[in-house]
Amino acid sequence: MRFEGTQAYVATDDLKVAVNAAITLERPLLVKGEPGTGKTVLALEIAKALKAPMLEWHVKSTTKAQQGLYEYDAVSRLRDSQLGDARVQDIRNYIKRGKLWDAFVADERPVLLIDEIDKADIEFPNDLLLELDRMEFFVYETGETVKASRRPIVIITSNNEKELPDAFLRRCFFHYIRFPDADTMMAIVDVHFPGIKQKLVSEALKLFYEIRDVPGLKKKPSTSELLDWLKLLMVEDIGPEILRQRDPKKLIPPLHGALLKNEQDVHLFERLAFMARRDGR
Repeated sequence: MRFEGTQAYVATDDLKVAVNAAITLERPLLVKGEPGTGKTVLALEIAKALKAPMLEWHVKSTTKAQQGLYEYDAVSRLRDSQLGDARVQDIRNYIKRGKLWDAFVADERPVLLIDEIDKADIEFPNDLLLELDRMEFFVYETGETVKASRRPIVIITSNNEKELPDAFLRRCFFHYIRFPDADTMMAIVDVHFPGIKQKLVSEALKLFYEIRDVPGLKKKPSTSELLDWLKLLMVEDIGPEILRQRDPKKLIPPLHGALLKNEQDVHLFERLAFMARRDGR
């Protein structure tokens, strides 16, 4: 069971090594990187490549670790008991399985994605230490222990919004997805837009990396935003000669709303354009 990438996902050699090491060690793979570098998609492509079931647990700021195990709906049981519903005799009718429970009892070894773990409270990773280490947990309401018959392949993503506890990090295999270089980015573009005009891509990539290198940029454009921008350039039939222009009056790139996502960065480019016009007088 080895991951070698897919036709729809360009995986670097070091990323493939990390995925396969985590599978071999049977440890969660903790993936960090800039937003838009393909962390979430990686889990989907691993499942596709290994022909494994896919389970997704998208973490929010209000998510609790217990929700990944199970939730007991005591309110519904109380209401049903007042209505004389026979279902109240079996407490299992009011226990909702979480994603970890589903992963532990799956017929085939699944891929479990715990997405954006850093969004939750700082105690969230600590509350999952035992379950991810032993791959089992106890259901107090029924007195049963749910134990994984085979350890799922666990992919955990983080945008580095907050530090994760050392005890949690020790239980993971770690990989940081570096931002793609120009050659890797060209391969990614070819996957998403086969047959795209190479001159357009070449000029777009030059401008894209120039934008990312501008000092003071609050949010650098990501891979997904580059792909959106290229799609718009093709739809609007904007050729490479337009991108090649370095007119100071048009320093902001065409359709820049796909790349610049806040007013501070737009104002930064407007100031740069003003300074370029002033210096050119």
